[in-house]
Formats: sequence, structure tokens, C-alpha cells
Amino acid sequence: MSEKRVEVILMRQLAGYLATPMLVVNPLGTLLYFNEPAEVLLGKRFDEVGELPASAWSTVFAPSDADGQPLPPEEFPLLVALARHTPSQRAFWIRSMDGQRRHIEVAAFPLIGLEGTPLGAVATLWES
Repeated sequence: MSEKRVEVILMRQLAGYLATPMLVVNPLGTLLYFNEPAEVLLGKRFDEVGELPASAWSTVFAPSDADGQPLPPEEFPLLVALARHTPSQRAFWIRSMDGQRRHIEVAAFPLIGLEGTPLGAVATLWES
């Protein structure tokens, strides 16, 4: 398991207590955690999946637009929040790890340390 800043550890702990599906990534986009409500939408438990680099999670869910065209990674809200250090929101389709096609909305925001250091990003998601 990679080294994590206390702010990221606390964000993960907070996400674990919330009923809203949430994902936490590090500054490189590595998926560090998703909570139990997110497991329902993503189709597997975090304990079964573990940490995933952005190159893996950005393709494993086969994100697409309404016409079925693949979304480029630079349009994923989590990666936008990381790259631009601003919140981002978007609706799109995914194929969950249990094979279900789901229309989700994602709102992501960057995690910035007290000294201005980028720590990663957090996404909330819901099925629409």
C-alpha cells in the first residue's frame, strides 16, 4: 500500500461513514478507495479490487457517452479535478464490474493540502 498523507487517510475514513457513493484518488489518479455505497454501483467490493492505477480504472468501467462512444480519460471528472485543480461534473454510462450498464453522474473535487500541495481528488457518484 502506498504512503498516504493524513488528509487523504481522513478523507477515506469520512467516505467510509457516508451513504453517498465516493471514490478517492491520489495525485497520479490511482484509485485509493471507494466506499460501500460505491461498491453497489461499481459491481465489486473494494477489498476485491484494491488500489488501481488510472490507466486501469479509466478503462475497466468502459465509460461512454449516450451514443456508446468511449469517453476519453481527460473528460472524466476525477481526472479533470486532478489536472485543473477545480471541481468537475459529468453524466455518462459505465459498465460495472458485475456486467451492468449504468448511467451515472459524477461530481469530483480536488484535495489540496494546507500548504497548497495537491493530494488527489474525491468523486461522489449516483445512478441517474
